[in-house]
Amino acid sequence: MGTLRAIFGLLVIVAITIIGLKIVPVYFSNYEFEDFIKNEALQSTYSTRSEDDIRDAVIKHARDYDIQLTARQVRVSRTGTSGNGSLSIEAEYSVPVSLPGYSTTLDFHPSSKNKGVF
Repeated sequence: MGTLRAIFGLLVIVAITIIGLKIVPVYFSNYEFEDFIKNEALQSTYSTRSEDDIRDAVIKHARDYDIQLTARQVRVSRTGTSGNGSLSIEAEYSVPVSLPGYSTTLDFHPSSKNKGVF
């Protein structure tokens, strides 16, 4: 009975380790990408960069985190003028995750909105 518990415990630990190795990096990449989007929204609110330039920067930076985005998946909208209005950046993407005997798709929706000081 004790050997059976030890084997079962070992299998549970191995399963948790495999799941962690597949899922944790995906969530960590999303966390870093969301942090970039927040900083980009903050800095771009006070710049004169166009919405297309901001969208291109977001798409380019997403590749650093192994996130493949297209222009259709990233929405950038500016209201008002530089420093006076607000800027919103939203992205939507999915990451397929294959686990032994099970596959799933994780959906992410990082976004940020920043308002100018006036």
